[in-house]
Amino acid sequence: MKFLSFKHNNETSFGVKVKREEAAWDLRKVFADFGDAAFQPRTLLEGLQHNQTLEFQEQVRKAVVAAEESGRAAEYKVQYADIEFLPPVTPPNNVIAFGRNYKAHAEELEHSVERLYVFTKAASSLTGDEATIPNHKDITDTLDYEGELGVVIGKSGEKIPKGLALDYVYGYTIINDITDRTAQQAHDQAFLSKSLTGGCPMGPYIVTKDELPTPENVNIVTKVNNEIRQDGNTSQMILKIDELIEEISKYVALHPGDIIATGTPAGVGAGMNPPKFLQPGDEVKVTIDNIGTLTTFIEK
Repeated sequence: MKFLSFKHNNETSFGVKVKREEAAWDLRKVFADFGDAAFQPRTLLEGLQHNQTLEFQEQVRKAVVAAEESGRAAEYKVQYADIEFLPPVTPPNNVIAFGRNYKAHAEELEHSVERLYVFTKAASSLTGDEATIPNHKDITDTLDYEGELGVVIGKSGEKIPKGLALDYVYGYTIINDITDRTAQQAHDQAFLSKSLTGGCPMGPYIVTKDELPTPENVNIVTKVNNEIRQDGNTSQMILKIDELIEEISKYVALHPGDIIATGTPAGVGAGMNPPKFLQPGDEVKVTIDNIGTLTTFIEK
């Protein structure tokens, strides 16, 4: 399943992609008419918090089938052309991100890969697919992109052993880790440079892990104005997904809806010669196999 959150007719809802259509099932409406009366999630986060097994996913499946068979299926669908994509989920914590997790990327920025580099991106930086974000020219001329695979946590846990780590994954998404390189170099910590307004585009979907069985062997391609800048594969990650979850959960309790950004491959603007930073009017597209394409526009 491909889950998304959106705004339609000034109302916020969440849904699941309709197969072979550029449309979504509006799950708030679907659950209202065909779901369990005791379970009426208003957001995807509420649904994930209900997911201690695969119960949430099964309830979605049953309710959608009932809507399909009702003879009124069109009433429960929204067309992509008519919606504003929102971040698929707003995590209970900030987005937890790993830097320098691709050797070639660390080398292009002349960073060491010998020490763990972890930071968070403020939840206020989240935005959805096809969003126009500020160009931040008032504070920086070094705005950069980083296409990344995002891991979505599906159940609570801490001190999770590596061998069980993947049991805690609900699915995967795409993240563009927008960064102010000047602030990143000037500060001892990356939080401010990584948490600009609009600095964490995410989406367009959360793809359940059954639909992405090999997340550590998918291509990540980032284009700026249709020029390929990043062309990597998650097989190049230094720490794998289970290792990332094990390491984080030693210190931080994880909860449904939490997001882990797994790092970016080589090809960022700061690593080019000469550097090529994002400019007003630019279009950035990050594509990951079997998830889709996350598009972000830089304010003119």
